[in-house]
Amino acid sequence: MPTIHETGHAKTVANIQDVISFVTGYGPDYNPSKVSIQLATLNTRYTQAVANLAAVNAANAPWVTAVNSRDAIFSPFSKRVTRIVNAVQASDVPPEIIADVRAIARKLQGKRAKPKGPDVPDDPATPEDESHHSISASQLSFDSRIENFDKLIQLLTAQAGYTPNENDLKLVTLTALLASMKAANLAVINAYTVVSNARITRNKDLYDLITGLVTVAADVKAYVKSLFGATSPEFKQISKLKFFRVKL
Repeated sequence: MPTIHETGHAKTVANIQDVISFVTGYGPDYNPSKVSIQLATLNTRYTQAVANLAAVNAANAPWVTAVNSRDAIFSPFSKRVTRIVNAVQASDVPPEIIADVRAIARKLQGKRAKPKGPDVPDDPATPEDESHHSISASQLSFDSRIENFDKLIQLLTAQAGYTPNENDLKLVTLTALLASMKAANLAVINAYTVVSNARITRNKDLYDLITGLVTVAADVKAYVKSLFGATSPEFKQISKLKFFRVKL
């Protein structure tokens, strides 16, 4: 599916406005029997389309704000993890715990314990499928970082020897950071749901194969072509307006 930017949707609605302006200019000659392309219906649909665009824009602002707030929490996170690893190494904890902490830290920072291996192709001479792709070391999705940071905190909580003097490395501070990470991520998820639903409403209104405004515009063009003829200035006028459909 080709990428259609937000400005593309606005252009579609703007072209509908041009369609309405043109058919209004035809006066009483424009008198279709199909309700969906009658002038009154077109005006109502245009008003709704403008409202749908505004709803997406209104929902987008809180989402962007939530994303920026989450980034402000997660962006410096990798440096904090490095400091935690160093603090553990300088603490009175068993060597195997230090190794476990390093393993979790690698996941939090997207690092690999061993170099990435090559892809293995399938051998067509065997019935089995031997092919596989090297698994990415990156577990840097927000959900994964939250989960692995929780594991790290639980591991450190069980270590009596982990007692750093630095406030930002203490367990109570790390636990509070984890809570803020969860809250920030949830805020983004909830805000995106509102944006996504607004986009669904907008896209159905514009691009539904049966009732979408792009389909309606094509029907208007067909009626004008039938009314005035394929070589008429009226049809040439309205046929220049281009509409592109988004696959739903």
